[in-house]
Amino acid sequence: MFIDYLDTPLGLFEFMATEQGIRQAIFCGDKVSADKKYEDKTNDITALCKQQLIEYFAGQRQVFTVPLDPQGTPFQQSVWGCLAKIPFGSVKSYGEIAKMLDKPKASQAVGGANGRNPITLIVPCHRVIGGDGSLTGYAGGVERKLWLLNHEGVEVKQSTGSAKLDIKNVINKRQAKTQFLQ
Repeated sequence: MFIDYLDTPLGLFEFMATEQGIRQAIFCGDKVSADKKYEDKTNDITALCKQQLIEYFAGQRQVFTVPLDPQGTPFQQSVWGCLAKIPFGSVKSYGEIAKMLDKPKASQAVGGANGRNPITLIVPCHRVIGGDGSLTGYAGGVERKLWLLNHEGVEVKQSTGSAKLDIKNVINKRQAKTQFLQ
């Protein structure tokens, strides 16, 4: 495995790659990978990923073309494939993704697979919202999700909770639900 980091407006971003593609990408906050076998190891894929992330945060990139190598069940892979098709500046609901998979009653399962997406941002799980247009949970923190959607020009239905969101609450925190990764 190869690993690199990028300091972003949303905190430190960690991305790991195999020879085939990006295997994992997460907001890691202050907690970088403690495994020394990854220390200072990069490759052409991590270099390309870093460049594309820099361009995304600078407002110069809307589509990622870096090769991917996510690991998951066939159902998770199918959900992540649908996520990758959600265009920059657009959103879909869990129910819409379930319909894309010809499984209209699988909204909850789609939510579970969405939450286990190992390639945050590049496979845009942040572009999934509630059926009523509301902001829903995000493993990287709802504050990050709101920032990313605003960065892409998406207006999210305001709620009393979203008015209190502050990006400073998550910048130094490692993305939740990462125990299953690696």
